[in-house]
Amino acid sequence: MAPVVGQRLQRTARLRDPRDFQRVNRTGTRRASAHFVAVVAQSRADEAAKLGLAVSRRVGNAVARNRVKRRVREWFRRARPVLPHATDWVVIARAGAAQLDSRTLHAELAGLAVR
Repeated sequence: MAPVVGQRLQRTARLRDPRDFQRVNRTGTRRASAHFVAVVAQSRADEAAKLGLAVSRRVGNAVARNRVKRRVREWFRRARPVLPHATDWVVIARAGAAQLDSRTLHAELAGLAVR
């Protein structure tokens, strides 16, 4: 089922350049939960928060990894208006993240955002 127009995380809200991932990992602060690690760094530009994802094979097969990415992007899309402005987020999924239901996944990520 295709997402409703206007209901997906825009491409401009994502980190895509490997140099951006390196900068966030090098300069950002790490926050960890049982199934996720979030690295948060100040952005170079004064714009809304951006998201980068890293989901390794430890999380599961391709279907499971893609499901985790979709759910994290959905959480970020909904939480973006309340997240600190001009921040870049790299969310790293740990093993077991694919077994979480949506409510638990959102609660864990919200907990990381509050710290």
